[in-house]
Parts: sequence; structure tokens; C-alpha cells
Amino acid sequence: MSVTLPPLPYAIDALEPHVSRKTLSHHHGNHHAAYVEKTRALVKGTPLESASLEEIVQANATKPGPLFNSAAQAWNHTFLWQSMRPDGGGDAKGELGKRIVKDFGSHDAFRQQFVKAASDQFGSGWAWLVRDDATLKIVSTANAATPLTTKQVPLLTLDVWEHAYYLDYQHRRLDYITAFLAHLVNWEFAAANLDRGS
Repeated sequence: MSVTLPPLPYAIDALEPHVSRKTLSHHHGNHHAAYVEKTRALVKGTPLESASLEEIVQANATKPGPLFNSAAQAWNHTFLWQSMRPDGGGDAKGELGKRIVKDFGSHDAFRQQFVKAASDQFGSGWAWLVRDDATLKIVSTANAATPLTTKQVPLLTLDVWEHAYYLDYQHRRLDYITAFLAHLVNWEFAAANLDRGS
């Protein structure tokens, strides 16, 4: 079976004080792990048993239900861990930095739009920086939805489900979003995704 829980790409306490060890332990070790286990159980004995997580998500994109929800959440979370890094945040550099300025006007304008998308997402969901053809855009998705099922190429994401931030920030989602942008964004990962699927 090809679907497994990937290890975090950094130590469990590496994102402190912005995301605590306790939050990462629950988020990765409980929530993400549960999505992986549910996906594994649902594909066992089916033609998708040896498929990659990305293939499972795309195969079920038009059939919302338990398998899509579990697989998409497992994929989204794997992407989330890579979207963050210790001592991240700030402005993107290189080609990605230039593209952000071109498509949003400035890094500050990008941050303002990202904050709005993440904070305005009603209930559970995600905020994404994506490449849509040649243009960078910010989109939000509800629940398990993901740009992976569209022609948009995800560059980075932020989880705005309450389980992602409540232990550290309680109801203060805006503080969580601000900390992500200032201290955690992994611009190198986003830049590596820029030409994906081209």
C-alpha cells in the first residue's frame, strides 16, 4: 500500500513559538494520521490500493465522499508541512518574488490578499497561493477541497481548520495567519512548485 504518514520535515518543536510542539503533535500525529488511516482502509482491496495519494484524490475529484475527503485531507496536510519551515516568512526572493510583485503589486499587497482569503474562509478550509496558467493567485477552499483537482498549481497553503491553531491561538485566527506569513512560510518550497506541471 503506497499511502503512508510522512514524517514532519523538521523537529516537532521547530516551529515554536509560532506553532507549538503540542499543536504539531496533535495535528500531525492525530488529525493527519487519521486521514491517512481512513484512506488506507477505504482503498484496501480496490484498484486504488497501490495508487499514490495524488492519484486517489484526482480519481475521486468528481465523487465527493469519504474517500475523497480523507485522501484530499491527507494530501493537503502533507503539502502544509512543506509550506512551513523554521525561520521562514518574509518576502519571497528570486523569480517567485518577482512574480509576486508583478501579479499582486507588492509583497505587502500579496500578504493583505492572503490574510483576507484565510480569515474570510467561513468555517473549515484552506488558503492557497496557486499558479493559474501564468498568473499567481490566492484562493481559498472549503473543507477538503484542493487545487490539486483543478488546473491550478498549488505553491503553498495554510490550514485554517480550527485544529490547526486553536491550542495556540484560540479564536485568534488572524494572529495565526499573521505569524505564518511573518515567520513560517517556506518560500523555497513554493518556488520549487512554480514550474510544476508546466
